Amino acid sequence: MESRTLAKPPSTQADRTIDRIENGEVKFPLGVYPIEPVTARSGYKVLFEAADSDDGSGEWEEWPDRYVWDIVVSADRIRTLCASLFMLMPNRMFPILDVLGHDAFREIDPYVAYELVALDAFMDSVRRYQDFFFEDGLSGFGAMSEEPFFYVFVDEHKIVTVRAEPPMRERIERLLAAFDLSQIEEPAGADAVAHEHRGVLVAPDDRPDLLTADEVVEHLRDEWRLTLNVDPESNVDQNGNEIGYCPWRCLVRTSPSLDIPWTYADILLRADCMGQAEDLAIEEVGREIKDEGDVERETAMVFADRLTEHELDQLLAELKVDRMDPSATEEAAVYVFRWLP
Repeated sequence: MESRTLAKPPSTQADRTIDRIENGEVKFPLGVYPIEPVTARSGYKVLFEAADSDDGSGEWEEWPDRYVWDIVVSADRIRTLCASLFMLMPNRMFPILDVLGHDAFREIDPYVAYELVALDAFMDSVRRYQDFFFEDGLSGFGAMSEEPFFYVFVDEHKIVTVRAEPPMRERIERLLAAFDLSQIEEPAGADAVAHEHRGVLVAPDDRPDLLTADEVVEHLRDEWRLTLNVDPESNVDQNGNEIGYCPWRCLVRTSPSLDIPWTYADILLRADCMGQAEDLAIEEVGREIKDEGDVERETAMVFADRLTEHELDQLLAELKVDRMDPSATEEAAVYVFRWLP
């Protein structure tokens, strides 16, 4: 990632050379498309979900009785539909983001906001990054509120899921009817058959205002105050298997001056959990800054992703760096620190 001053507000743009696949009345997103014959059907199905049982731990908020709508809508109408649904939210809500990440042991990076975000700020981000949200096949996003309980999520297939308390049902279904969406037995989008996902964003060098998917995630973590929703003190794969000590690649940003908004440090290390990896990376940046005699500056984690041993060896070979101690696989260690240009 580069430090750069933008003449225009950051935004995203999908590759317009990609042909959009259509099936009947349904146009598929550029980043999700069927590879088997399918009869696509726009519409929705609705189910009732009873209130979640409270296990007494207090770890999770109990969701009330609610209806859930799974909605298939053509790609040329999803943006307007979602804008209308999000406007049913209260003025402050909790954004949600799922992205296909780079962690070797977890397919999806789930981000949530634990602080309320203003609806207008949320919608401004949705507008600026709309091709990432509605065309890219590697991301899903949404928001929820607690009072009243209301949940809207657009998954990586661009299927829209809405959850709401019973008093909102009539209002939601009137809105869906305004988009010519009716209740049908089996709505069918790209996920109804074998299908492919792909990233579709373009960010040429002469358009620094256009962001890559990784840059969008970094911006959204700030704009929506997102937190990676994994336990920082454990280290398991997506099936719950313990991993223990493993290699990590961390990206840390610092702000050295007003003229250069961000400088990035790339760090390869070994740690037994994300919390330890982040602490080691931040400490290493602090040492480098102190050695350079710089004044104190703001520092923040961009990501901490786990690597396989093979991936670590490949990166070390590319950088022409030997492991500090190849046999020390159960110890915390920093292998590489470098400032990115």
